[in-house]
Amino acid sequence: MTRVKRGYTARRRRKKIRLFASTFIGAHSRLTRTTTQQRMRALVSSHRNRSRKKRDFRRLWITRINAVTREDRLFYSYSLFIHNLYKRQLLLNRKILAQIALSNKNCFDIISKKIINQK
Repeated sequence: MTRVKRGYTARRRRKKIRLFASTFIGAHSRLTRTTTQQRMRALVSSHRNRSRKKRDFRRLWITRINAVTREDRLFYSYSLFIHNLYKRQLLLNRKILAQIALSNKNCFDIISKKIINQK
């Protein structure tokens, strides 16, 4: 009986999985079964953490804005600041406000003074 050589499909699939898991440590990068399990786990984590990152950045921006508004002599809270922003229909999102608060404090003070004085 003649010898049958197997195809390369399975080897190509395993090689692709190993390339994905090449940075993993130990058996997670070498053994096929654990590599596939770790790959699924990594993909799940990356999917979950994409929305988590958005949440974390929003919290960071809110914290920065709150810190700068409370620094002011008027003791102005974050919630009042955002409420008055919406009341005055100033369309600035939290990311931009946080950048202004960090880089250009004078500009942020001008914005907050305008909001307060227009009551």
